Amino acid sequence: MAEARTVTVPVVVERDEDGVWGAHAQLRPGVGAHGEGDTEEAALDDLREALIGLIEEDGRGENAAPPVSAVPL
Repeated sequence: MAEARTVTVPVVVERDEDGVWGAHAQLRPGVGAHGEGDTEEAALDDLREALIGLIEEDGRGENAAPPVSAVPL
């Protein structure tokens, strides 16, 4: 099994007019993830989970990347 790796991606965090926090990240053109929450930290946690799932799913192909252990935001 391959070693785990850490992936760092740029993130945009914003609060909408209803007070809901959103966090957005783009891994590459056309591929990104979104998280939401009642607080900024909750939105980032939601985004982190979405990114880990997206990266792991993307890495299941023939040239699979090592599993992701952390996505620092």
